[in-house]
Amino acid sequence: MTRHAPALTTEQTDLQDMLSAVVADAGHLPADEHPADIAVLRRRLAELGVWTLGATMDGDPAGDELAAIAFARLGRSWAALAWASVQAHAAVDVVGDSELSAAIRAGDSAVAVLDQSSAVVHMTARDGWLSGRIDRLDPAGERPHVILLGEGSARVIPAEALRFEPLRRTGLDGALTVSAETTEAVREADVTRAGVDTTAARIRLRLGAAAIAAGIADAAAEAALSYSAQREQFGAPLTALPTVRDALFLSSGAATTALRQVLRPRDCSAWQAAAVLDSLCEQAIDTCALAVQSHGGYGYLAEYPVERLLRDAVSLRAAADVAGARRAAASELAGHPRTDSGKDRT
Repeated sequence: MTRHAPALTTEQTDLQDMLSAVVADAGHLPADEHPADIAVLRRRLAELGVWTLGATMDGDPAGDELAAIAFARLGRSWAALAWASVQAHAAVDVVGDSELSAAIRAGDSAVAVLDQSSAVVHMTARDGWLSGRIDRLDPAGERPHVILLGEGSARVIPAEALRFEPLRRTGLDGALTVSAETTEAVREADVTRAGVDTTAARIRLRLGAAAIAAGIADAAAEAALSYSAQREQFGAPLTALPTVRDALFLSSGAATTALRQVLRPRDCSAWQAAAVLDSLCEQAIDTCALAVQSHGGYGYLAEYPVERLLRDAVSLRAAADVAGARRAAASELAGHPRTDSGKDRT
């Protein structure tokens, strides 16, 4: 990875190098204007065994570490695809052994996974029928299946039951961000899966998004270091200035802290995963902002990567519903677990 990461094992280094080669071979960033290219990249990552790597090695701590390596590395260059991969990891755990699971693992079917208590979810169940809308999905694929996580159960809404409308957003180009609305009510019994470990799915989503944020921060800190070492002012590189060195230390220190948290995952509760996600998303935004400042006016130009990284960090915070995760975690921490409706139990 970079100077910010802890020492990696041979297997982790090989995975990182493989992903770097895939990014280099693609030669371009995923873009909403080219959804077919995004599908190709999704399938390419699936062919390499990366798309749902952690789920494939379920129960193996090494698998979680490898998945974190993959999310962080993809986050540096393809944050939209990294977030889609995180959602695919969570989805296959929910849908189990099924045709949909196989399609997701192969990268053939896009999927979006959300907490059904999220503020963007407006679904109503009435007389056994489910209908409504979802304000935002970031699936990095056209016509995604949607999975809504409840408490011990999940609703798996097929793409054919939904109508999608594209949405504008700040970053995450290639996420193919959309809103969704049911075309007609669906039978709740047909889309509900009981006995699902939704807590594990939430933890996977939150730690996966945190790993992406760490990767974004890593890339921004590295870009700031590189630019400051090359850019000369008054006959010397910017790094000759103590104030610049202090700013670089702050951004690199944040990236180092973030990577050490996510590349050495440990068992944690859902509220702890939310705390890691909240902290790392804020660190990523702050680190990217410092990187933009280190470039001066050039930091706002698309020719330099730091402006994209800042936009990705801001959009990741929204896509991962950090605010919702924080609210749910606060309720859990205070001893008020939430119901499927998102209300605190009294």
